[in-house]
Amino acid sequence: MARDILHKMKTLAGVGWRRQLLVAEACASMFAARMLLLVLPFSRVAGRLGDFVSPADPRVAQRAAATTPDQAATARAIGWAVRSAAPFMPFRSVCLQQAMAAHAMLRRRGIASVMHFGASPSGARAIDAHAWLDAAGVKVTGYPIPKEMGEIACFV
Repeated sequence: MARDILHKMKTLAGVGWRRQLLVAEACASMFAARMLLLVLPFSRVAGRLGDFVSPADPRVAQRAAATTPDQAATARAIGWAVRSAAPFMPFRSVCLQQAMAAHAMLRRRGIASVMHFGASPSGARAIDAHAWLDAAGVKVTGYPIPKEMGEIACFV
């Protein structure tokens, strides 16, 4: 475990200051998402995420579609930063916090995204839930999606 952390720290040291800043922003965004989810009811948090729509809503495909190469590169870089930082957060940064963090980072850059929500039965009356994010034709966070996961709704 310590060897893995040292390897990742060396990797981060070698990626350049722009990516290092992106990882720092991802950490701050995941922390903010965690705090929002701890302090506010999800109904209040949801209001900050956009319109809650069916996956069949035309805005879903429109906002997830490929845009400019620069926006796609930014979406890929943000996805990388969030996924890279998540294991090192002082709390368990689950798919919802990662999607919320990437969504906020993309929004700050004027890039539209779609946050998807899905669920699947896990037996004994429990449900497994999952969140994932698409933007600019890029699968930003939450991939791969478990094949038994059914999409329920989206925020656009």
